[in-house]
Order: sequence, then structure tokens, then C-alpha cells
Amino acid sequence: MTQQQRILQYMRDFGSISPMEAFRDLGITKLATRISEMTRSGQAVTRQMEISHNRYGDTVRYMRYRLPES
Repeated sequence: MTQQQRILQYMRDFGSISPMEAFRDLGITKLATRISEMTRSGQAVTRQMEISHNRYGDTVRYMRYRLPES
């Protein structure tokens, strides 16, 4: 199974994926690159910027990817 296939299956199973989830659950370190490849090949993916805080209280931003609603 390719990384793109794993990402697609993860989004189907869990609804979305973030870079941390991709690394932790799938061992994929370049999620944005894989998503870009997927969109270039015709796979529709929506993006949403999320905001959180790290352990030091700093604001951090990261992208969450989802398959569009059918």
C-alpha cells in the first residue's frame, strides 16, 4: 500500500488527518507533499487551518485535511 493510499484510507476511517497523526499513526513525515500529489492526480481534499497550543503555551497552527462531503 502506498503512502497516498494509507492517507486516503485514514481519512475515510477517521474523517480527517493532521501532520502529527500522519507521523504517529502512519509513519508519514511529509503529509503536505503527499496531499499535494493526491490533488494533482485528481483527488479532492479540503484543507482547514487549526490553532492549538504547545506545552509551553505558545500558539501553533497546523493544517487538517479532509475528504469533501459527498
